[in-house]
Amino acid sequence: MTLRILLIDDHTLFRSGVSALLQRQPDLEVVGEASDGVEGIKRAKQHLPDVILLDLNMPGLSGLETLQLLVEDLPDTAILMLTVSEDADELTAAMRAGARGFLLKSIDAEALVAAIRKAASGQPVITEHMTAKLVEQMRKPAQPASAPGAARASAETLTARERDIVRELARGASNKEIARALDLAESTVKIHVRNILRKLNLTSRVQVAIYAMEHEGMADGAGERGR
Repeated sequence: MTLRILLIDDHTLFRSGVSALLQRQPDLEVVGEASDGVEGIKRAKQHLPDVILLDLNMPGLSGLETLQLLVEDLPDTAILMLTVSEDADELTAAMRAGARGFLLKSIDAEALVAAIRKAASGQPVITEHMTAKLVEQMRKPAQPASAPGAARASAETLTARERDIVRELARGASNKEIARALDLAESTVKIHVRNILRKLNLTSRVQVAIYAMEHEGMADGAGERGR
């Protein structure tokens, strides 16, 4: 299956370089480019890409604002932030807003291609040394105002089986991997994930993983295994 990719970045030469790189892959197709958030949203609705590579710092509509609008309009599209920023707050804000991953522009070509394929399969991807920053950030006292709805979410509403699935999501497992680990049908896992998102008032599996990290005991395997 060919993965359709949209590039949103205000640097023309960078877009051209990434596009040329990705077009060499037989399973990747760059279906469009945009130089700002407004144009990017328009092209995203036009092409319905599988993966969007989105710059964080752009003039006009910021990358974070663009991300929030894209997640709302195209919830099934994997959006990867591709940026020079190593700011932990921006990383956390992007992941909370629904980004599937956070990559630095210094990433090598092979790793970028692998990240795109992984994100398209439903798994979160974060540049390795930024992962430690995310974990450190998650250990700080939660700021409910920065995550709308999170303050109202309660793990107590989850069933034992849903808690099992939350732990697997926190490890970055795909639906297929969760189904194999818990001896469930993949279709059943999808239903559980949808119910978890609804109960926790979240919009993406990445946000579920962050929620699990913020609530000690959910991501470390503690608790009862599903009935």
